[in-house]
Amino acid sequence: MVMRTARVGLRVSAGQRRRCFGLLVAAGDVWACVLDMNRWRRQRGLPAIVSYQALCRELSAAGPGTFGELDTVGARSVLRRYSDAWFATAKRRKDGEAAARYPRRKRRLMPLRYYHGTFTIERRQLRLPVGRGCAPLWVRLDRAVPYPPAQVRSVTLVAEAGRLFVDVTAEVPIATYPPERQPDPERVAGVDPGVIHPFAVAGPDGEGLLVSGRAIRAETHLHLRDAKDRRRAVARRAPKPGQLGSRRWRKHRARQRKVEGRHRRRVRQAQHEAARQVITWAVARRVGTLTVGDPRGVLALEAGRRHNRRVRDWRIGHLIRCLKDKAEQAGITLTLVDERGTSSTCPACHRRVPKPKNRNFTCIRCGFSGHRDLVGGANIARRGPGGTITTNTNMFPVVIMHRRAGRHLPGAGPSRRDPRRSPHHGTAHGSPGRPWPAPPRVGSRSPTTARISQPTPPQRGKR
Repeated sequence: MVMRTARVGLRVSAGQRRRCFGLLVAAGDVWACVLDMNRWRRQRGLPAIVSYQALCRELSAAGPGTFGELDTVGARSVLRRYSDAWFATAKRRKDGEAAARYPRRKRRLMPLRYYHGTFTIERRQLRLPVGRGCAPLWVRLDRAVPYPPAQVRSVTLVAEAGRLFVDVTAEVPIATYPPERQPDPERVAGVDPGVIHPFAVAGPDGEGLLVSGRAIRAETHLHLRDAKDRRRAVARRAPKPGQLGSRRWRKHRARQRKVEGRHRRRVRQAQHEAARQVITWAVARRVGTLTVGDPRGVLALEAGRRHNRRVRDWRIGHLIRCLKDKAEQAGITLTLVDERGTSSTCPACHRRVPKPKNRNFTCIRCGFSGHRDLVGGANIARRGPGGTITTNTNMFPVVIMHRRAGRHLPGAGPSRRDPRRSPHHGTAHGSPGRPWPAPPRVGSRSPTTARISQPTPPQRGKR
């Protein structure tokens, strides 16, 4: 059994929306109270209260009705979140990670988690527990829960960019296969994560998979350009540091958060699609082990603001997490290895060559040529934990399957054209979709073509 989480939106009325946000604000008040209490104890030389049991005793001493409609179950979920974060940070610092910081930042809205037995799901209706004496809070889901109600273990009320969602966590059984179709742990495939290709897989029997992420990259580039245009348009109306913003400025900030949330949801959905395509491909070929290159060791290196922005928009942590969750449910083992030097090592002669700048890899010693990302995947398949070279004899893929991720993104349909992009170069009189007439051919006898004078292309930046 594995735990899977699906995010479901809420369709609420004005009153329900006000009550849901009131619960999230009350949860933020509980979090702030814990931070203030431990800061007060730290200033007086007393040990901090961090265990879940001790925090629950402090909550009971506060008395009933302290945090509005928030009941004890919701308040204890905040205390559990604080305790888990504190002990996780303590473990990281004990392991030598000095940059780890304890939770000391206040939040206005805090997610609320309700465990099995405290909530009710009936078709597309969800009842959230509230304090004693308050009216029952029923909310409507915008789609059916993708898991059977008996398998749901918890629901988490969250707010993102002004919208309300519920994260439904369920216990899902691991997939079962017939005896002759189950994944074989001896069949290993190497996965090279990237930006242009989120996953490049080199599998056994000379087969490979390339998942194109150009639609995701185009969405990121266009979103960045739109964000810059919005900041430039409202730069004059922006309040000074320490100055209270106007109503127009608050509306602009709300719109900005809404667009940012929509962009994050689009990218997350596209990465889930890419991971699902890899797992489907692996299950069809009975691949039982996925060796994935982990590039997160080089993310902290400074490489200029442009490259740093590119790496941040990559969201490699979420990409690997999606692949790991789906592989676990499919019964496939996933192993992370160091990918340093895999894209610049020849899979035929195993010698280092200058890393190519484009997607074509060519060895200057043995003459091998192939796709650079698949070269990285083939080298990753030969690596074990700690960077050791295994006896895996995966050859370079000869049969390559191409797939695209992010078909739901704007412009990723059959036309592959985003409406936010500028018209094609060479449009007539600023009208998109009308190409410039072809210039007359030399020696043409057509009187109609001879009378057409070649128009002057419009200057860039002018309409």
